Amino acid sequence: MSKDDIKRCLGDFAAAAKRVDRIGYDVIELHGAHGYLTHQFLSPLSNKRTDEYGGSTENRMRFAIEMYEAVRSVWPEQKPIGMRVSATDWVDGGWTPQETVLLAKELKKRGMDYMDVSSGGLDPRQKIPLAPGYQVPFAEKVRRESGITTMTVGLIAGYGQAEDIVASGKSDLICLARGAMWNPRWAWHAAEELGAETAYAPKMMACHPKLRPQLFPKRAHAAG
Repeated sequence: MSKDDIKRCLGDFAAAAKRVDRIGYDVIELHGAHGYLTHQFLSPLSNKRTDEYGGSTENRMRFAIEMYEAVRSVWPEQKPIGMRVSATDWVDGGWTPQETVLLAKELKKRGMDYMDVSSGGLDPRQKIPLAPGYQVPFAEKVRRESGITTMTVGLIAGYGQAEDIVASGKSDLICLARGAMWNPRWAWHAAEELGAETAYAPKMMACHPKLRPQLFPKRAHAAG
């Protein structure tokens, strides 16, 4: 990308932010992970530039910071902005968790509200040790060392597992993808399993276990 390409691209991000504000969205999450453009700037595996956008960690972070600033400048102050990042490339010589902390610090100084901490997606050589909650330690590290609010994601499916992540302070927020696609009522079922009350759409209340005592006698008794 030429400098003009970069300038034009940043303008496109700002224009998109204006559109989603006009439509009525409440939150923007910028995608800086999984091999997309911002991640390509961040990682030394893909960023081979020799100008102020390449080389040192500070230079490789420049596009991500400028993208955030471009969006923040047109996005209402009361509406939050986050950024999804890959905390590691899972490849030697790639982007690292410590660099992710540095990026989080710089973005927090500029007012970014949270960081959604994922990993990988840039290089086919990656070797990802898949296991339940395998990315949680990255979110915990970023949260602890930068002070920014974090969101964690990746093989989080159990209700107790999700509760423990937040309750133990490993992350502030939980993000579900495949789990929620498999079970679109995941949040309601989690509330039921953990004994919490939450809001339901009025037309959905007829489905609530407490209104079906023949199937859920203990729950109906507790609710009564």
